[in-house]
Amino acid sequence: MRQRLSSEPDRYRGRRRVPTPPRSRYAAVVTSAFVGAGVVALGAASNLPDQKAVNPDVLQGLETSQVAADALDSRSDDTRASRGEDRTADAALESEVNTEDIYLLPLDDYQFTSPYGIRFGKLHAGIDLAAPEGTPYKAVHGGTVTAAGYNGGYGYSITIQQDDGTEMIYAHSRRLLVEKGATVQAGQVIGEVGNTGASYGTHLHLEVHVNGTPTDPIVFLRDRGVDIKLQIESVYAGMAVGAAS
Repeated sequence: MRQRLSSEPDRYRGRRRVPTPPRSRYAAVVTSAFVGAGVVALGAASNLPDQKAVNPDVLQGLETSQVAADALDSRSDDTRASRGEDRTADAALESEVNTEDIYLLPLDDYQFTSPYGIRFGKLHAGIDLAAPEGTPYKAVHGGTVTAAGYNGGYGYSITIQQDDGTEMIYAHSRRLLVEKGATVQAGQVIGEVGNTGASYGTHLHLEVHVNGTPTDPIVFLRDRGVDIKLQIESVYAGMAVGAAS
């Protein structure tokens, strides 16, 4: 160990070495600090206003907020009631439309094979829609069945008369599923596609008679939202299916 020379300054001269206090004294000091802080906090809390003594302005603000909330709840109830009334009105309108104005495609899937017009020197008074034998076909529009049975060149056919007197004829059926006098709705299955009568292949022959005179079903139905060639139904198709089921 090197000895300090007498010429070197004594860096520690005049200083006292403070002894390290025991750990028990440290614990006492820290505990005292926490206790003191708690006393200060309690004193500060004692200066706070009583919780029951609420400022009148605060009470007024709370009452105003409650009134506003009640008004919003009331308006929400009115809105829900109004929407419910709207839905009821829509359902009534749908029911009315279903019974009076709906026109649909007679088949879900088919091939358009022959139009309305002169064919083989004679008037082909309807249109032909080819489909596999036994395929169910539906009423294009609601009405009353005025004829159902075998009818010469039409084979097994159905005639449905609408309220305005318009008639639709469904011909060359394999089987009929309605009888004369029955009331049918648009979309209701009424027969099966066949090849009976003067037919040259399995198909549904559809005619439309207005005031007793044949008219082109393509034009007639297109004016009522149904496009036979594009296989597009009326916008009310879903409503009719629900009513008929």
